[in-house]
Amino acid sequence: MDNYRVYFTGVGGQGTLLATTVLAEAAILAGHNALASEVHGMAQRGGVVESTVMIGDIKSSIISDGEADVLLGFEPVETYRAMRKCLADSVVVSNTVPIIPYGVAIGRGAYPDVEKLFDFIRSRVKQLIILNAQALAEQAGSTLAANIVMLGALAGSGVLPIPRGAYEQTIRTKTKEKFVRTNLRAFRLGFAAL
Repeated sequence: MDNYRVYFTGVGGQGTLLATTVLAEAAILAGHNALASEVHGMAQRGGVVESTVMIGDIKSSIISDGEADVLLGFEPVETYRAMRKCLADSVVVSNTVPIIPYGVAIGRGAYPDVEKLFDFIRSRVKQLIILNAQALAEQAGSTLAANIVMLGALAGSGVLPIPRGAYEQTIRTKTKEKFVRTNLRAFRLGFAAL
């Protein structure tokens, strides 16, 4: 069995940790060994959240620089910052919608040009997949489901050996009952977005 190292990055409140749990559980459901880890950081204050999922016979949940097979970025600048984890064969899936930091919002800085960030990323990895996860989540019924849209895009890319049904079954069991229908729609929209 092949090994896969998946690195997640986002901003507190984007559902990065739920997406991590769903991916790890879906991998296990599909018959793979999986190991997940999370780093909360300043998540409760809108700071960076990083987590990992290892699929296969990997003993450590740490992804060193240049080891990530997949980078799932929930915010463009955070995706850019995490590029040190990637290698030339990495696949990057990123949300295109920025979360404007407080300093930028009050005029003490400028948010980088998102297209330039993506041009840089595209030039250094095997594949870059970008999508407006917020718009698709809103179409599914809640902008809070952008994290599940991103998982759908990852699943739709075919880069991981996890069948669609394993993700959907995990969404049914790992998300609150009142959000299951919306999350399944969000997953399917992300899956079809490619």
